[in-house]
Amino acid sequence: MQASRWKILALAGPALTWILLVAGFFLLPHFKTPLLYPWRPVETPLFLSVAVIGAWLAHRARRMNSGFWRKQEASLRLGLWLILGAGVLGMEGWFLWQKRAVLAGDADMARMGRHFIVGFQRFEDVQPLAERGLIGGIYLGRHNLAGESVASLRAKIDALQASRRKANLPPLFVVADQEGGIVSRLSPPLEPLPSLATLVASGEPETLEKRAHAYGKRQGRALAGLGVNMNLAPVVDLKPEKKGDWHDQHTLIERRAISSKPWIVARVASAYGQGLMESGVQPTVKHFPGLRAVQGDTHLIPASLVHSPEKRQADWFPFQTVTARTGAAMMLAHVRLPDIDPDYPASLSHVLVQKVLRGREEGGWNYQELLMTDDLNMGAVYADGIGLAATRALGAGVDLLLISYDPDQYYPALFQTAKSWRQGEIDILREAESAERIQRHWRQKMDIPPD
Repeated sequence: MQASRWKILALAGPALTWILLVAGFFLLPHFKTPLLYPWRPVETPLFLSVAVIGAWLAHRARRMNSGFWRKQEASLRLGLWLILGAGVLGMEGWFLWQKRAVLAGDADMARMGRHFIVGFQRFEDVQPLAERGLIGGIYLGRHNLAGESVASLRAKIDALQASRRKANLPPLFVVADQEGGIVSRLSPPLEPLPSLATLVASGEPETLEKRAHAYGKRQGRALAGLGVNMNLAPVVDLKPEKKGDWHDQHTLIERRAISSKPWIVARVASAYGQGLMESGVQPTVKHFPGLRAVQGDTHLIPASLVHSPEKRQADWFPFQTVTARTGAAMMLAHVRLPDIDPDYPASLSHVLVQKVLRGREEGGWNYQELLMTDDLNMGAVYADGIGLAATRALGAGVDLLLISYDPDQYYPALFQTAKSWRQGEIDILREAESAERIQRHWRQKMDIPPD
């Protein structure tokens, strides 16, 4: 009986280690990427521990087995475990090298860094970045609220802004994602409010704009009291005719959109945005070019949008109307429009940004307010490398680059973007125009005359 147990273990042991090896090499390309972000605190020690134990077991099997093929199989496993461990150490070292280079902060890093809006775990993590001008803003998420009151959060945000003034730098964008309804990242401690769609479903139509304006002021005062000066709302995508596909676990536009009617969306979102502005908070319409007809979840995979000119006109009407009435910023989605730019999504598309949104010729919007990417951690753009995505967005003329979900990605993104800048891969004129738009935003906010 005892002998049979050892026999089973002898057969099962190598099989199990091979399964772990295959899993390890499958996960290795995703090391230090958003895919494994929930495991970040234990990611490196876990990989290394498994590799060390696997190598030790393979070495032990190599010594104990006398058969030629078993010895060769154990040697192969030993070599692969050592390669896996070396790969983890190399990738960890490369990440730390990039982080160190960013924190050293030369002029090119600061020039590119002013375009980044970054999430973070602790205020201590972003303090040196804010003081040295290596970021343009911060994104507040639910994890920043743990153990904090409104007063303590406000004090920490005020301290960051004070450090910017001391360094003679413009204020930080302090960004929230507080749409109301299912996307209310700062509730609690802030009061949770229903989605804007509830305003359409209740009350008199004649008072719709008045109620939306009051909603915006109410939410805006709460956000401003926390120190927030930009909100990633309103959602002006039109409500889809049917619910999202089964694989859409994140976008959920049908639950977040105001209405399926463009003119109602424009009325509600404009009034809401004006209420935010009056409270000192910059509204941000999202997600251009509109997600109601998109098949696929850009949080995970690339997606394209193909529809008729009539549907496109309807989708774009709220974006044009709300930005014209409020001066709202605009978030660009990671969605391709193949008939305009078959190569790049809206967030990275020079053609879409310069010819359609910024364009002054016929067919162009002449939109000169702030453009922001959706989170560059999202699978639709991250797969090619976050540094390449950031470079393309800046080259297209996008002003603000959002990195919220996995804050660690900021370091390789800025490192690669500064490298691309030094190599002349980012248009100097586009970047200068973008920097001027950011400066103009703060001049208008603070009533500072132009230089």
